[in-house]
Formats: sequence, structure tokens, C-alpha cells
Amino acid sequence: MTNAPIPPATAAQPTDPVPRGWFRRTAIAHPIILLLGVATAFVWITQMGSALAGVDLLPAKIGELLLLLGLAIAITRAADGRGGVRQLFAGLLRWRLGWRYLVLVVAMPVLTVGVAAATGTFHAPPAGWVAVGLTYLFFLAVGAVTGNLWEETVWGAFVQGRLMARHGLLVGSMLTAIPVFLIHLPLAYETNGWHGTSWRDALISWAVLLLAAPFQRYLIGTLLIDTGGSTLAAGLMHASINAAGALAVIPGGWQHVPALIALTLATVAFRSWRGLSPTDGYAPAITPASEAAERTVLGVMP
Repeated sequence: MTNAPIPPATAAQPTDPVPRGWFRRTAIAHPIILLLGVATAFVWITQMGSALAGVDLLPAKIGELLLLLGLAIAITRAADGRGGVRQLFAGLLRWRLGWRYLVLVVAMPVLTVGVAAATGTFHAPPAGWVAVGLTYLFFLAVGAVTGNLWEETVWGAFVQGRLMARHGLLVGSMLTAIPVFLIHLPLAYETNGWHGTSWRDALISWAVLLLAAPFQRYLIGTLLIDTGGSTLAAGLMHASINAAGALAVIPGGWQHVPALIALTLATVAFRSWRGLSPTDGYAPAITPASEAAERTVLGVMP
């Protein structure tokens, strides 16, 4: 009896072939760099161009939001499929926040008014506090629905969610603050345009933004962790910060920055009292499979 010939051993075929197309390869290997590279260039060109031309920046800002959201969807779809896109938006439906709603809605305006009173910049409301409260809630709701919820779907879920999964709460939040700062630089010319804005005014605007961005991203990072990846909570916090800065009783619009710092430090103290790390942690619910895996299909670390 002769044995059947044994076929020569062949190398095992990879289960995940290298994807075709530069966009999908880049989306898998460098999703954040791809999004920020395209979006930052677009924002600087359109918004600085609008400022130089002396036209309203609002259309360019709408274009920024649409591009950021569209890129986040396209990159997520390329890297993680339809399930990844559903995961990207799932945080908007995590609404069982309990007492956090009170903090999100009340803390920033109360602290902002407190800073104004302590610094002698408080102006009594001519129409009464009811009008101030209703105006704040109006700006909070409109800002959240028209912009901040979608911004945090990109900045909170797509960018910061990935960076915190890689580097932890503190480092991931600080890394997110860098592109947030850079992409918002043209807004220094939003009010008076290029020719009506002095270098002094622009530098002051950039300094305030540079100071606020790390605290804002860290505070939102703690929310993402503590709420199980609720981009709804992140968007409401973002809207609350913006609405507090627009209160009529604080002309100048800077008092919300010390208030934001105070709220962030209070959050750190409270979380430490509960035994939660001020530097570590992330939100698994918003960490896509391509980030959670040890290696991507390209064989490189995510």
C-alpha cells in the first residue's frame, strides 16, 4: 500500500487581507490624522478666507461641522463598517444621567455669575433673573441641537474616545485639546473680520482659547467615562459652557473660563473622593473595534 502524497506546506493565508484604496488604508491605520488633516486645512482656508474677504464666517462654520461629521462617518465606516457608525452615534441616546443633568445645566452659569461678582464685572439684569435664565436655557438648547451634540460626536466620541483608549483620561484629553485649539484659531476674526481685528485682540482671544481648551476637554473626558460614553452629556456640557459665556450679566465674555477651571478642579476632587483616577480611564462604549483590537489588519498598532 502506498501512502497518498502529502501536499507541500504553504504559508497560512491572512484572515484579514490588506484593504485596497488609500482612504480605507489610512482610515484604518491613522483615523485621527486623516480627519484632522483634511478638516483643519478646510477650516483654515474657508474661515480665514471669509475673514479676509470681510464676509460672515457662519457659512464656513456650517461647512466645518458638516465636513467633520461627514469625515467621522466615512472614516468609521471604512475602518469598522456599519456597526462602527451605529456605535459612533449611540452615545447620543445615552440619556439616563440622573443628577448629572443638574450639574450640566446649572453649574456653569452659577459659577460664571460667581466669578463676575467676585471680580466686580457683574451687571444686574435689567429684565430680571427669569429673563436671564430663560435666555440661558434657550442658548443651551439651540446650541446643543444645532452644533454641540454633533461636535462632540466628532471631538468626544471619534477623537477623544480613541485617544483616551490609547493614552488614558489625562493624556488623551490633553492631546485632544491641541487640535481643538488649532482648528478654532480663525474664530478670533469672527466678530470684526481680518481688517477690524488687531493682533492684540487676536492674541488675547487665542490665549483664552489655549487656557480653556485643556480644561474643557478634560471635563468632557470625565463625563464620557462616568456616563458610559454619553456624547449627549458631552454635548450638553459643551453647550452649557458656551451659553454661560454669553450671559448678559457678564459683559466681556471671559468669566466663564475661570468658572470652567473651577468646575473641572471640583470634578477632579469629587472623582478622587470616590476613588476614581484623575489620569487613567476611558469609555469602552465609544471605543471602536479597530481601536480595541491589539493590531489593525495592516499589522500596526492603532
